[in-house]
Amino acid sequence: MHTHLAPEFQNTPDGREAESILRKCVHCGFCTATCPTYQLLGDELDGPRGRIYLIKQVLEGETPTRETQLHLDRCLTCRNCETTCPSGVQYGHLVDIGRKIVDAKVPRPPSEQRLRGVLRTGLSSPLFGPAMRLGQSVRGLLPVALRAKVPPRQDAGTWPKRKHARKVLMLEGCVQPSMAPNINRATARVLDAAGIQVVLPRSQGCCGAVRFHLNDQDGARRQMRRNIDAWWPHIESGRVESIVMNASGCGAAVKDYAHALKDDPRYASKAERVSALTRDLSELLPDIAAALAGKLAPPAGAVVFHPPCTLQHWQQLSGGVEQHLRKLGFEVRLAPVESHLCCGSAGTYSVLQPELATRLRDRKLGHVLGERVADQPAVIASANIGCITHLQSGTEVPVRHWVELLDESLPRA
Repeated sequence: MHTHLAPEFQNTPDGREAESILRKCVHCGFCTATCPTYQLLGDELDGPRGRIYLIKQVLEGETPTRETQLHLDRCLTCRNCETTCPSGVQYGHLVDIGRKIVDAKVPRPPSEQRLRGVLRTGLSSPLFGPAMRLGQSVRGLLPVALRAKVPPRQDAGTWPKRKHARKVLMLEGCVQPSMAPNINRATARVLDAAGIQVVLPRSQGCCGAVRFHLNDQDGARRQMRRNIDAWWPHIESGRVESIVMNASGCGAAVKDYAHALKDDPRYASKAERVSALTRDLSELLPDIAAALAGKLAPPAGAVVFHPPCTLQHWQQLSGGVEQHLRKLGFEVRLAPVESHLCCGSAGTYSVLQPELATRLRDRKLGHVLGERVADQPAVIASANIGCITHLQSGTEVPVRHWVELLDESLPRA
C-alpha cells in the first residue's frame, strides 16, 4: 500500500515510521477474521483494514473527524491482527501514531477529557493504593458496576527471605500491588522455591502502558526513563540475569521500550538493553518446572487458561503456560473456541468502552465455562491483572493468576 504523506508529516519520525508500516500492507483482509470489534460490529471501519485506511487518509492530509476518532478508540490494541497478518504489518505501532495525530486535531468532549485525565494520573498515582483500600472497606455498599472494579482485599502472605545466587529484578506494577498483592508475593515464593531471588528496585513505577495508550506518549516515556534509571545500576553491576514481568501487559510494554525510546539519544541504547533483558514470568517456567517437578500437590479440578492478548499476540508467547502446568500435574485446558480473542479488558478499555468490553467478556466466559455445569472449571487462570479483574466481574468461578496456583501447591514447611 503506497501513501503520499502530507507536507506536515514528511521527514518526521512518525511520518517515516507510518509510511514504512503502510508499505507492507497488501489489503488482504485476513486481519478482519480475528479482530474482536469487527466480530462484534461487522463494520469495516471497526476492523484493522478500515482503521489503516482512516490513518492513511489523515497522513495524506484529509481532516479527521469525531467519527475517525471513535473508530480508533474502539480498537482494543490487542494485536491479534498482527498474529494473523501474512505481511508482518506492525498495526499496533501504526494505530499509536494514528491516535496521536487524530487526538491533536480532534478535541474530545470535556467528559471524555476528564475521565481520561483521571485514568492517566490516577492509576499510577501513590494515592491509588489508599483509594483502593477505602473502596475495599465499603465494597458491599458500592454500585454493582464500580464493585466489579474493586476486588476483595487479599491476605498476600509473606515475602521469602532466602538469598540465592540467581537474581532477577521484578516490576511490581502500578495497580497490581493494591488490587491483587498476592500475585507479586506468590511470584517471589515460587521463584524462591526454584532457587531464584526477586529484587525490587527502589524508584521504579508504572511501566508507562496506561499513559501511552491514552495518548500521553510524552508522559509514558518519562515513566519509562524513570524505570530504566531504577534498573540500570542492577543491570550494569551484572548481579541480575533478567527483568521479570508477571503482568503480561507490563511485559509487552517494557519489551517495547527499545522502540518507544529509539529516538532518545540518552536512553536508546539503555532501552534496547532493558527490552532484551525483559522476560515474561512464563519464560522462566522451564526452570521453575525443572526445579519443582515431583514436589507440588496440585489441587483437583480443571483449570481453563485464558492467554491474554499481551502474552499471545504482543509477546508471541503461547502454549508455554498450559504445557508446563500440565507437566507439573495440573489439569489445564484452553477454551475450545476463540481462545485467541481478547476478553475486553485491554488496559483502560473496559472503563472507556464498557458496552463493548462487557460483550467481549461475556462472549469469552461463555466459551471458557461451557454450556454444561459438568464442563465448568474449578478455576480460570490468566496472566494479567486486567484480564483477571475483568473476567472475575462476570463469573462466580474464581479467576486467578497461574503463579498463584503454583504457589498454593508448594510444599509448606
